[in-house]
Amino acid sequence: MTTDRLAPDFLALHRPGDPLLLPNAWDAGSARILAALGFAAVATTSSGFAATLGRPDGGVTRAEALEHAAALAAAVDVPVSADLENGFADSPADVARTVADARLTGVAGCSIEDHTGNEDDPVYERGLAVERVAAAVEAAGDLVVTARCENHLYGRDDLTDTIGRLQAYQEAGADVLFAPGLHDAAQVATVCREVDRPVSVLLVRGGPTPAELAAAGAARISVGGTFAWNALSALVDAARELQAGGTAFLDRTGPARDVMPAAFRG
Repeated sequence: MTTDRLAPDFLALHRPGDPLLLPNAWDAGSARILAALGFAAVATTSSGFAATLGRPDGGVTRAEALEHAAALAAAVDVPVSADLENGFADSPADVARTVADARLTGVAGCSIEDHTGNEDDPVYERGLAVERVAAAVEAAGDLVVTARCENHLYGRDDLTDTIGRLQAYQEAGADVLFAPGLHDAAQVATVCREVDRPVSVLLVRGGPTPAELAAAGAARISVGGTFAWNALSALVDAARELQAGGTAFLDRTGPARDVMPAAFRG
């Protein structure tokens, strides 16, 4: 089954100045809860999913990521965007195969990073990075392709290079552009002015608020693995209370219990 039917709806949700709030779910249950809370779409998170398997970010295989994307797409009626990391491949042809397989999972979109996975050389050379995006777009059909520039997550705080890469990814056919790690609303505004595609922004601690990002022109706001870390932090807090003889955690189940009946119906 392909999911192109949801792709136009997903892309239409990207409105500069009135951004889509795109929460990242880490399993089918969290995806259903987020949909029940009224979010118009959800995304997967590579780090959050890896945590469910007891692994660090980057520890998920291509097959596992595709199976996970299919599980989330089947769990909810809203569009799902799959975090496909760097396509689990270096070559454009292999990236294209990953995206082509993603079309069969039920997702409405996917993201491809220009991160190499190599700590010594973390970002692909621009020419190869552009070829990878072009290959992903060609294989995507109607899926919404988000092209990610990873510069700012790996110590390359060169906004000029970031903008140049995003412009090149736009020319290669990407539907949405994403440079996670921007910490300043002025940077976001500059990026939005310099490209002609919707811009996605990652919320960061101490960074701009959703309202400030909207004013800067963002069309999408995501949280990455942060919701998963919040859930796991609640687990750590409850476990430590139990170890210390406390029971206050028993009183903190209300929000989930209130939503779960509607979220898990059917």
